[in-house]
Amino acid sequence: MSATTRRPTNVSLPEALVAEAKALDVNLSRACEEGLAAAVRTERQRRWKAENRAAMESWADPLDRYGLPLARHRAF
Repeated sequence: MSATTRRPTNVSLPEALVAEAKALDVNLSRACEEGLAAAVRTERQRRWKAENRAAMESWADPLDRYGLPLARHRAF
């Protein structure tokens, strides 16, 4: 998860949370990086889904109209 170029950044966090993290030997930089990466990944997915919603919905149109191909051969 490490990038080749790192940028120092100030982050404001609740004191109690930082104290507990330090007591548990949690690496704050790594934890912040992992959390930020997860947030970025989630937002990218949300935006991609929003941008491509019409295409994804149109894929279901033939199934809605004609049903599953070979459905008559299904055993369940």
